[in-house]
Amino acid sequence: MVAMSNMSDNRIPTAVDADYEAVTACQEGDVAAFEALVDKYQKKMLNIAYRMTGDYDDACEIVQEAFLSAYRAIKKFRGEARFSTWLYGIVVNHAKNRLKQVQSRSFHEGTSLDDPVETEEGPRFREPLSQEALAVDELEKKEIREKVQHCIESLDEEQRAVLVLRDIQEFSYEEIRDILKLPDGTVKSRLFRARDAMKKCLKKALGDL
Repeated sequence: MVAMSNMSDNRIPTAVDADYEAVTACQEGDVAAFEALVDKYQKKMLNIAYRMTGDYDDACEIVQEAFLSAYRAIKKFRGEARFSTWLYGIVVNHAKNRLKQVQSRSFHEGTSLDDPVETEEGPRFREPLSQEALAVDELEKKEIREKVQHCIESLDEEQRAVLVLRDIQEFSYEEIRDILKLPDGTVKSRLFRARDAMKKCLKKALGDL
């Protein structure tokens, strides 16, 4: 396997390569260096996973799986793109795989993502219910956030990934292209379709408020 440290000696780590030393240390077996990378990126990865799945528990599992995959594959990282780009690509792929699993289960079991989940305390919904003690304006904001998330979840996993990365996480088109390994035209066309679908969904959903 070719480690990142085998790249040309002329390449000097910069702000773009902020993780160069940590990744090189990881490739040499430094577990503490990898733990530092986990601390640095886990919040952003959790945000991506949650926005794509709409389920906090699933998102936590996805992030754990993504970091495990990254740790196992770290020696294959050649530094051809930012480490963060490589890492975000892994978490997006894990989230998309989880969505496919959930959709497959829902199809075979005849369940809906909007159905309540059975727990020891009885059924609960995936989205937290409003609390009567909250102020009216906070309730409305919360309901809007839930409707936005519901519309995101109505997109297919390909459109969802592009929308979350661009409009929520605010990655550049270049970063999204590198994360998803897609041509610029594909990224932009998927984003256009995703935004159009979101516009229609939100127009209908927010009209119910």
